[in-house]
Amino acid sequence: MNWQQYIHSDPKILLGKPTVKGTRLSVEFLLGLFAAGWTEQQVLENYPNLTSEALRAVFAFTAECMREESLYMLPLSSETA
Repeated sequence: MNWQQYIHSDPKILLGKPTVKGTRLSVEFLLGLFAAGWTEQQVLENYPNLTSEALRAVFAFTAECMREESLYMLPLSSETA
């Protein structure tokens, strides 16, 4: 997946947050919808200017960002301790 075809950053749009090209929908916002339990179908129905390919690009972009970051162990919460 070539996410660069779908995701870009423009300092004039949402202060440069990565967004889906041609929209003001940030990667962060879309990931938040999925984290809240939205399905792909719900996202596409509510934002008809998006495509399935653009949503896959959101995940491909995020995966690449995560691969390039140093991750640190999170402390155990009291729920899992």
